Amino acid sequence: MGRAFEFRKARKMKRWSAMSKAFTRIGKDIVMAVKEGGPDPDANSKLRAVIQNAKSVNMPKENVERAIKRASDKSLGEYKEVLFEGYGPHGVAILVETATDNNTRTVANIRSYFNKHKGNLGTSGSVSFIFDHTCNFKISNTDINIEELELILIDYGAEELFTDEDFILIYASFDCFGEMQKILEKLKHEIISSGFDRIPNNFKDVSEIEKIEIDKLLEKIENDDDVQSVYHNMR
Repeated sequence: MGRAFEFRKARKMKRWSAMSKAFTRIGKDIVMAVKEGGPDPDANSKLRAVIQNAKSVNMPKENVERAIKRASDKSLGEYKEVLFEGYGPHGVAILVETATDNNTRTVANIRSYFNKHKGNLGTSGSVSFIFDHTCNFKISNTDINIEELELILIDYGAEELFTDEDFILIYASFDCFGEMQKILEKLKHEIISSGFDRIPNNFKDVSEIEKIEIDKLLEKIENDDDVQSVYHNMR
């Protein structure tokens, strides 16, 4: 399946490894989806996708329903998606996706993490050009002719398909998410999960000692309650 598949698989598993953190992230995704398109999953494709992701990490149904009900409360504030860009120790590029209801707090926290761990928080565009913004879908691999599926999905923006015994991973550009979701649902493929990723188009080689130093910064950022995802180009 190649290095690209293993890299993406490892990244995805790490991202969802902490169950409580995953629930918090999905809870925020539900709020943003409901605020944007309403509480009915049948009429809100973004919410439908988030609910699929909730199922994929075994988030209890009552948690999902409670989050949707909470998000429907007009008195509840909205989360704003903010992207931070910077360099960690030894020139490693870092992108941080956040969902926050207090931007001042989030900016101060992210900046302090970079400063305390020998990094530098940059300006918009200083790092994002190093990463390809993609969307991905994980579907059940049950009696699927992968070649036929690939031919169909190419017309909707699919760039790569990776197969495993139990599932198929589909990657496309960020802008193709909506069309890809529609065609997979139309073809009645079981979507296990879906989301977005930022894949580095070049990598930074570091020593084992340098990696330990960089990992300390990454761990600090990932543990922040406002952080949804963290990406880097460390090999």
